[in-house]
Amino acid sequence: MKIKLPVCIAGLLVFTATGLQAQQRISEEARKLLIAYSAIATLYVDPSDDRKLTEDAITGMLEKLDPHSEYSNPEETKELTEPLESNFDGIGIQFNMLTDTLYVIQVISGGPSEKTGLLAGDRIIFVDDTLIAGVKMKNTDIMKRLRGPRNTKVRVKIRRNGLEDMPEYTITRGNIPIYSLDAAYMADDSTGYIRLSRFAITSTKEIREAIDKLLLQGMKNLVLDLQGNGGGYLHIAHELADEFLDSDKLIVYTQGNRQPRENSFASERGNFEKGRLAILVDEYSASASEIVSGAVQDWDRGVIIGRRTFGKGLVQKPVPLPDGSMIRLTVARYYTPSGRNIQKHYTLGNDTLYNRELIERYNRGELMSADSIHFPDSLKFNTLLSKRTVYGGGGIMPDIFIPLDSTRYTDYHRKISALGLINIVGMNYLDKNRKTLNKNCPDILRYKRHFEVPETLLEELRQLAAEKEVEFNEAQFNKSRALIALQIKALIARDLFDTSEYYQIINDENASLKEALRIINHPGVYHKILGANPPPMHARAE
Repeated sequence: MKIKLPVCIAGLLVFTATGLQAQQRISEEARKLLIAYSAIATLYVDPSDDRKLTEDAITGMLEKLDPHSEYSNPEETKELTEPLESNFDGIGIQFNMLTDTLYVIQVISGGPSEKTGLLAGDRIIFVDDTLIAGVKMKNTDIMKRLRGPRNTKVRVKIRRNGLEDMPEYTITRGNIPIYSLDAAYMADDSTGYIRLSRFAITSTKEIREAIDKLLLQGMKNLVLDLQGNGGGYLHIAHELADEFLDSDKLIVYTQGNRQPRENSFASERGNFEKGRLAILVDEYSASASEIVSGAVQDWDRGVIIGRRTFGKGLVQKPVPLPDGSMIRLTVARYYTPSGRNIQKHYTLGNDTLYNRELIERYNRGELMSADSIHFPDSLKFNTLLSKRTVYGGGGIMPDIFIPLDSTRYTDYHRKISALGLINIVGMNYLDKNRKTLNKNCPDILRYKRHFEVPETLLEELRQLAAEKEVEFNEAQFNKSRALIALQIKALIARDLFDTSEYYQIINDENASLKEALRIINHPGVYHKILGANPPPMHARAE
């Protein structure tokens, strides 16, 4: 019987140890593990699963360390890394599962499905000879059938509005890019807006291209939206911060017990080092998002707007294992230029309390009022230019606090949202009216100005909700009515145009963006927040 666990563990531990004495100690502990594993594998009363024993042992060790050291099996590793590597092999569509039917939302330009003839609005009924509609198949199972190695073929049968039969298409799979930039557009005559969903391998290129494009459209100020951005690659965070900071400014440094301090500085390259800058964050902005916002805040380079960020200041190093699985091991902490470690408190081996921390913020009113947030004096730091007070030890506290807006959200809205009913009525409307909308609203500006969600569509939503046994509550519906109509309009825009157009609609009610535009368009207010005098008129990047 081959015993794999001790070899992997001993190799990993010896690799990371320093000094002969440390290696000897590790070897003793590794032999202890070897004896335990061998005893179970050879003496246990029932047959043992070697793979499960190995994975459980690794998982058990990591669980005793910190909340972000973790093990992933080969399939989980692929799912974790794929969005950050920004490509996969497949057929090139974005889809939603609505009422157990796969609706094609977007056909990726230049991808295999577009070349074959699939259209937005098509419903895929069969993949090869397998029925996937109306059978409650998991999204992951459907994706496995659609994805596959490039140059392999897959057959799909579809339903298309206006056709009685089900045409069949044979699609040759290819490499499909995954973009991390959700939106880039001019929010007003002089202010650009960019929303980044994650820090992926292509994010720097996407951001630079977006900035260049917006500069050509007259951008002088920029709002960077990192709300909900959970992070990604550390070096991409450095490259993004470098776009805003002057040469030789410290962006971030990392340090750990066995990792010497490593400093990361801005280079001479930066496409937006002078214009007014605002960064939007919330309680789900984490890791790389906090590196960028922390560096910008510490150098008094821009205004941070929103709510206190997640508070992930631990750096993970991927340790690939021979079978395609991976350990993500915490090896260091990262610090903002002023010396802040913004990792929130955790208790070793207690993930439950750590994962409930955001719920506790809500329960104590932090998401509604900045007055409920209290930092001890030991966590006070000063920005590097204006010497403003900033805080460490639990996320980036924004310069301008925006409370969570709960006034329009009701139980009725939450129920119909959870069932996907808002998506369904939007898709159905677009399916029936795509040609008319394309003719009357050929671009997002005309769509935004002239299209209004008809009352008949809201009535259809109420009827669909009743069919799904969601009890109608008139008071709650009226309270959420404007939000529901806005969401439907934005979803139709997404499916009619693209994701960027979705945000051009939905951002009409983005309180953080509204405040950012107010501040950024008033130089006196902007510079007062940053604790600096406005630059001379001849020096302003107006």
